Amino acid sequence: MTDDETVNILIVDDNENNLLSMEVILENESYSFYKATSGKEALRILLKEEDFSVILLDVKMPIMDGYETAQLILQRDKLKHIPIIFITAQDYEDESVYKGYEAGGVDFILKPINPEILRAKVLVFTELHRKNQLLRKQEEQLKATNDDLLHLSEDLERRVLERTIELENVNYELKTLNLSKDKFISVISHDLRTPLTSLLASSENLSRHGGNLPPEKIKIFSDIINKTSKKILNQLNELVDWAKSQREKTNFNPEKINLSKAVSESLDLLRTNAVQKRIKFENNIDPGIYVEIDTLMFRSILQNLVSNAIKFTPYGGKAVSINAQPVDGMVEISIRDHGVGMHQDTKELLFVGYNKTSVDGTSQEKGTGLGLLLVKDFVTQHGGTIKVDSELGKGTCFRFTVPSA
Repeated sequence: MTDDETVNILIVDDNENNLLSMEVILENESYSFYKATSGKEALRILLKEEDFSVILLDVKMPIMDGYETAQLILQRDKLKHIPIIFITAQDYEDESVYKGYEAGGVDFILKPINPEILRAKVLVFTELHRKNQLLRKQEEQLKATNDDLLHLSEDLERRVLERTIELENVNYELKTLNLSKDKFISVISHDLRTPLTSLLASSENLSRHGGNLPPEKIKIFSDIINKTSKKILNQLNELVDWAKSQREKTNFNPEKINLSKAVSESLDLLRTNAVQKRIKFENNIDPGIYVEIDTLMFRSILQNLVSNAIKFTPYGGKAVSINAQPVDGMVEISIRDHGVGMHQDTKELLFVGYNKTSVDGTSQEKGTGLGLLLVKDFVTQHGGTIKVDSELGKGTCFRFTVPSA
């Protein structure tokens, strides 16, 4: 028999012979006996040990009888569950029985004690105690299992959440990479196609009419080709650096720049295209204005907007003008043309999503439809805003802001 299967029995009687007699009758390797010769001594034992399967309590004892002792025992919450069997020699009248039950007793045994009855009644309560202990252990094990399942569930939920966040981050990065790809395509489309067109035009003139052109004309075309080629190479190098910075997510590098000079450099790359349509540029920006901009982004913004102005201005149309003015710590830059203008519906769709269809220009110039989306993104990265005013048949004016330096 293991210690876990041993049950405690408290025997209380003022006669030590009776204590010994009951212990002998109940002798069992699974029983552990505690003995007291008075109610006071029994209470002292119960202060130290609370796990008893049953208490055998003599009724007739000096100073404190069995009923009083039982009442005091039941006053403690931790002892209320212990069944009490009263041992009595005389008090077995109805009134005494009622008093015993009222005091907290669950049964009576008459003296002289019948060993079989004593063993049978004690066995009932010790077995009940064992089963209660087993139930408590099973309840504790069930609670521990439930706690483990709860922790496992919480851990699973945490892992699912972490995985979900991880997948969302990956998805966001993929979208960002896709957007960077579209931006890069758009930059190449707008920023390189235009100067390459002028380069091609000059080379075609030399190819077709080179034998009949005077030396000074040949010199002009060769200078255009040389100058444009150098600028294209420089811009291509910058685009490679920009693509690398996109991948490294360090693509925004603002610096203090003279606005009029930056605009002039961008217009130089577009001037041949404008000349082919007999369109002039007017750079009306005050040379004293400085801005805090990412030069590559700003060039892309300006070339996109000016290219569109050329594209939708008819052959021999009025000049495309570029102006700037300080506004609340920012500089507002405007690009105005006197071309075909646009409908209100078209205006509302300019900066919405990926509108990858592009309207041909007045000389059937082609585009990708991504340019203005790129422009808006670059302006936003500068902390600025962009808006457009346009009237069908009268022209268009784009206005955007960048930080003043």
